[in-house]
Amino acid sequence: MERKKQWMIYGMLTLATSTWGSAFIAGKIAIESFEPATISFLRFFGAALLLFPIMWLVEKDIPKPTKKDWGMFALLGLTGIAIYNICFFLASKHAPVIKSSLFIAANPMLIMLLSGVVLKETITKRNVMGLLLAFLGVVTIITEGNMMTLIRFQFELIDFVLLGAVITWALYSVLGRMVLRKYSSIVSTTYAVGFGTLFLLPFSLFEKPWEHVATSTWPAWLAIAHMSVFVTVLGFILYYYGIQKIGAAKASIFINVMPVSAVVMATLFLGEKLTVSTMVGAFFVLSGVYVGTSVRRRKEEHTSHAKTG
Repeated sequence: MERKKQWMIYGMLTLATSTWGSAFIAGKIAIESFEPATISFLRFFGAALLLFPIMWLVEKDIPKPTKKDWGMFALLGLTGIAIYNICFFLASKHAPVIKSSLFIAANPMLIMLLSGVVLKETITKRNVMGLLLAFLGVVTIITEGNMMTLIRFQFELIDFVLLGAVITWALYSVLGRMVLRKYSSIVSTTYAVGFGTLFLLPFSLFEKPWEHVATSTWPAWLAIAHMSVFVTVLGFILYYYGIQKIGAAKASIFINVMPVSAVVMATLFLGEKLTVSTMVGAFFVLSGVYVGTSVRRRKEEHTSHAKTG
């Protein structure tokens, strides 16, 4: 892969995971007017309304899905859209933010492991070292530099919900890589979101969303619109495009950018204080992403000579 194109893909993945960081801010605003499953349903329903016309306009020769393909799309919608979001919002309501964030931060490790076992992707020492560096940075940000916080945690039932969120997102990333061998990132994302929206509907109806519409605020609707357009449509397409081009293991390292962007946005928009531990953590995250995704130039030159020679 050309170095210029490689950096463009890294830029896309950074943009995608940065927009996911803004979901924490938007979610805080939306939760004041609606219940968790309803927010998820409205977010993905709005995204589906945008994605299907985009797919029909942009994609000219979409392969006709087989029964197995439809099953895979449904599985993507069930894991990465429906179950993940239900688990995530349940955890955000009933678990400490620190604990939730730590579980989500462990996601790239599981994705890398599954990518190596299921997809037979090559996992290099630099990938692992970069991932560990980035994880250390995320832990530093979440605990505010006080690692003793981790020892105080006790096992609770909500931990199973958090574990469910981690597993379903890892499955979404790895299964998505298999689907991307036949379909583009736009097609894969569109069908996954379509199925995910259908799966979320009964959970939303159970929360009786119509009762909350009258008391809902404009900021809440704008927050949901932001999550539909930027976090879902833009973020998910770019993330899947990155997986398609560089693999699920390597792309997963960029997930660590999400808590950094969330902290930066919380500082800018919610007036939260930017601490030294946050800046140190951000440095580790960015260093980890760089180490985990960079390839030794000597190795690249050797590969190019071998191809031309």
